[in-house]
Amino acid sequence: MGWANICRRRLKVFTVALVVYFDYKVVQRRAKWFSKVKKDALWEKTHKRNAQRILNLIIELEGMWVKLGQYMSTRADVLPEAYISLLRQLQDSLPPRPLQEVTRTIEKELGKSMNDLFSRFVDTPLATASVAQVHRATLRNGQEVVAKIQHYGIKEVILEDIKNAKSIVDWIAWADPQYDFNPIMDEWCKEAPKELDFNHEAENTRRVSKNLCCNGQDHTKPFNTLDVLIPEVIQSSEKVLILQYMDGIRLNDSESLEAYNVDKQKLIEEITRAYAHQIYVDGFFNGDPHPGNFLVSKEPPHRPILLDFGLTKEISSSMKQALAKMFLACAEGNHVGLLSAFSEMGLKLRIDMPEMLLDVTSVLFSISTTANEASENLKSMVDQREKNKKALQEKMNLSKKELKHFNPVDAFPGDAVIFMRVLSLLRGLSSTFNVRIVYMDIMRPFAESTLLGSLRAGPTVDTQWIYDSPIHSHVEEKLRKLLVELGNNKILGIQVCAYKEGHVIIDTAAGVLGQYDPRPVQPDTLFPVFSVTKGITAGMVHWLVDKGKLKLDDPIANIWPHFGIGGKDLIKVHHVLNHTSGLHNEMGDVLKTNPFVLCDWDKCLHHIATSTLKIEPGSQQQYHYLSFGWLCGGLIEHASGKKFQEMLEEAIIRPLNIQGELYIGIPPGVESRLASLALDTDDIEKLMELRSRPEIPDSLKQGNAITEMVKALPALFNTLNIRRAILPAANGHLSARALARYYATLAAKGVVPPPHSNLSTPPLGSHIHIPEFPSAKTKKKKRIKESVKGNNSILNANGEKKDYTLIDISGEDEVAGGGKVRRIFSNPKIHDELVGAGDYSSLVIPDGKFGLGFRRFKSSSGKITSFGHSGVGGSTGFCDVENDFAIAVTLNKMSLGSVTSSIIQLVCSELNLPVPEDFTQFGQKGPDMQLNIGQPS
Repeated sequence: MGWANICRRRLKVFTVALVVYFDYKVVQRRAKWFSKVKKDALWEKTHKRNAQRILNLIIELEGMWVKLGQYMSTRADVLPEAYISLLRQLQDSLPPRPLQEVTRTIEKELGKSMNDLFSRFVDTPLATASVAQVHRATLRNGQEVVAKIQHYGIKEVILEDIKNAKSIVDWIAWADPQYDFNPIMDEWCKEAPKELDFNHEAENTRRVSKNLCCNGQDHTKPFNTLDVLIPEVIQSSEKVLILQYMDGIRLNDSESLEAYNVDKQKLIEEITRAYAHQIYVDGFFNGDPHPGNFLVSKEPPHRPILLDFGLTKEISSSMKQALAKMFLACAEGNHVGLLSAFSEMGLKLRIDMPEMLLDVTSVLFSISTTANEASENLKSMVDQREKNKKALQEKMNLSKKELKHFNPVDAFPGDAVIFMRVLSLLRGLSSTFNVRIVYMDIMRPFAESTLLGSLRAGPTVDTQWIYDSPIHSHVEEKLRKLLVELGNNKILGIQVCAYKEGHVIIDTAAGVLGQYDPRPVQPDTLFPVFSVTKGITAGMVHWLVDKGKLKLDDPIANIWPHFGIGGKDLIKVHHVLNHTSGLHNEMGDVLKTNPFVLCDWDKCLHHIATSTLKIEPGSQQQYHYLSFGWLCGGLIEHASGKKFQEMLEEAIIRPLNIQGELYIGIPPGVESRLASLALDTDDIEKLMELRSRPEIPDSLKQGNAITEMVKALPALFNTLNIRRAILPAANGHLSARALARYYATLAAKGVVPPPHSNLSTPPLGSHIHIPEFPSAKTKKKKRIKESVKGNNSILNANGEKKDYTLIDISGEDEVAGGGKVRRIFSNPKIHDELVGAGDYSSLVIPDGKFGLGFRRFKSSSGKITSFGHSGVGGSTGFCDVENDFAIAVTLNKMSLGSVTSSIIQLVCSELNLPVPEDFTQFGQKGPDMQLNIGQPS
């Protein structure tokens, strides 16, 4: 193509682009002054006018612009009807190229004359598209075929058109950054030229046909029920492709489709299933499902015939899993799964607005809208876009000018571009045929198969099921064998870490992050551990006692302003820690009606402060399932003058060097390391036996009510809202090695152990505790830091400003040899304090299961041998003081505790340590290890 022709095409393209752009801008301003009726008429005329301009340009230039027009014509769900009706003409054949040009290309490419190749060649093409035209023919052996012949000189035209399109996209992004389509254009520029090599298309066709078992191949595959057809490849070269002839009806031939009584709903559903299989099962899919690339077989049951595999995308196994996870996250409303999927696929964001992201992404998989609803759907999308822009502006504190130039996406993966294009085209296809497609139902089995496939194998098949890390001891070696035995049925993901005399003897991770997340559990994976969190919160209270900020027999009302109303002036610090405050059911009624009130820290604290006492403090030990956290949390904040999470860092995280591996309320940016909860289905059935217990409410004794309630627990605690909430009683997210290090410190009377084992990677404490988004502005961060530094105060629950004094956390003592040892407690009787023994025995209920914030674990002899805290579902952490031993188990497949018990029994037996009664076969489990069924809070 000569330079003059290049300039001519460029000039025409940019002229029309400018005319259309400014036409819409002018009408946009004029429309503000019109009534609704006149405004609608004005927009309709504008759409018709500009659609005609674009159509005229496409017909004149052909090339790649035809493909763009075909794509636009399929988007009946989002584009005005004027565009659809006019651009639909492009689905029909374009003017054919001369027969002489066609035969010359065939003979040159295949090296034989037409007579040697064909006994019959139909001069009139079946179809003419932007890149090639298709003729029906008969080979010398009598086989009926179609010949696809590339237009002469089209390669240069397409490449030039791509450059021009890229320039327009760049210009639009500059004029209005909200419409930056560069990631999409960049991927198209990379993939589109591949369509110009028909050898490439031939290989793609063979591969997709084999994957979908279209020619009777391998009927043993689990997904071999797809009812689609693909022509067989006979011969190919760079510019000629010979395929098996299949007699079919074109999708734009509505009369023939009606005459053959084709079920359009079933047709589009089957096409959707075929693409779901290509994407999620094969990771190899056709990126161009516009109507021209399908036929419908004339014989019942009228199967779809898939054509044209020039633009076919291959994605890696990790990208395939990420796309499947994204789909399932949208299906289940799982914000954490969505952000994790984005992270895995390389999509980086400058914002932390997971709710909005889930809404936007879910649109891709929502039920398709019909063409009749296109106008209303478009209006809804525009309204939603404006709402999102407003929310973004408020969230990021942007001016209107800054908002216009702010792009919330920092990096967009190229592999996802073609995937999104396919979904868009499929949605357009359903709208064109006026059918509703429930993508969540149709595509879900294929997405699940991708993620479940690597899970079903289990540890006996997957050699990487146990994370590849060095073994610290013979105990750990035996433990790993036990995990493999249990793993086939009882374990999804797990971590076990143990210290003996201050040194790591076990640090093992195994399994996967979740039911739909086949990524391996690693030592730094964060598990939700429910009531294990209480042991950490209790440690913070004791830390403040140790630093002289409060006393165990202090009335809470003396520390927490206005707490004393409602008869609560009698509640003391030790009552809360010993679960004898009388507020064990507080917040229960509120949570029944709205469980997400858990996410409002200030509201929960206010409710606790203004509640009324119903049971005399110290009279009964009743487990405080959730109220324990708010009571301790409010106490910590008012005694220290700091926010709860600040105190968590100051008292525990920084001294123990466990940054990034222990949170109570996760920050944005750690989602990729989160394990997701699931239920052990075998144990669910056992729950039915609990219906006869007297404390079970009547409402849960009917039918499957009890199991349905239990099933809802992981769903609730998997949500991002709950994970980010400050719930000091139940919302810890941590690694087993961080938890074990904490209990190893308690076992040693507060002396922090030496650095964690260097065999454990990544190193413990190496993560940034609060990750930052790319949008963070240095100036803003500096102002915030200065503000915090220069203002030592917080607002209490009543909105009053309260000054505080920085607490010294150095906690270092001189030791023999001139070295220093870090400790978090200075009280030599700290063990008695934690369990409520010796001088502290008067502060606890005699023979109660709890000391001062910790579960007291007894051996079979009845002696208290250890203390710690467990959580519903199986996670636990505790230490044996006499033997200077600490262990932590974290897991994500919630069960009735059999896995944890097996682990504790093995480890204690190998080390000749007493097994806490709670973990023996016949021992009675404490309330921290049981499901909260009878009590609302």
